[in-house]
Amino acid sequence: MPLPPPEERGLRALGARRSAPGHPTTATIVRTLRELAKESPALVAVFDARAIAGERHLFSAWAHLGRARHRGESRLRERGAELALYVAGDDQLPRALEKAGVSDATEQFVLVAERPLEPSALLARFSLVEDPSAYPRAVELATLERLGISAAERAAVSPAQWEGLVLERVALVDLSSPAGHPPVEKH
Repeated sequence: MPLPPPEERGLRALGARRSAPGHPTTATIVRTLRELAKESPALVAVFDARAIAGERHLFSAWAHLGRARHRGESRLRERGAELALYVAGDDQLPRALEKAGVSDATEQFVLVAERPLEPSALLARFSLVEDPSAYPRAVELATLERLGISAAERAAVSPAQWEGLVLERVALVDLSSPAGHPPVEKH
């Protein structure tokens, strides 16, 4: 399925890197995310670029998040954290953040924002600078390994179909809803 043209997308993303070595720290990025969540209902998230397997990966995760919330099947109160579950293809937040979250070792980032916010306008707020080499980029072996896609899974398809393995992981998060846990209230 093709993506809508950039001007019609409700979600925007761009690649970024730190403005200086070690700056901003992970704690600063998390604090900025929390501040933005209080200021606007629009989702803002920051991921390690090594965990993003192209535009379709990111937009598929966002679409699955939207559908789950529309059905009242929210897993977490914070939409940005819940988006991390879909991006990572994992139903547990600590594992998802290990796969897709940022750390002090992260060199390249993907900054994501829903309209009306623009990621390019948020760069300074995060003390990041734009880096087009970080996003979008083609699916790489290292990305599949980071997302936990095994050698056996990769061997079952040609490298041209690796993106499909990532999209399948995103979709599987919907099927792994914890049994016996009521949905989280929407905010």
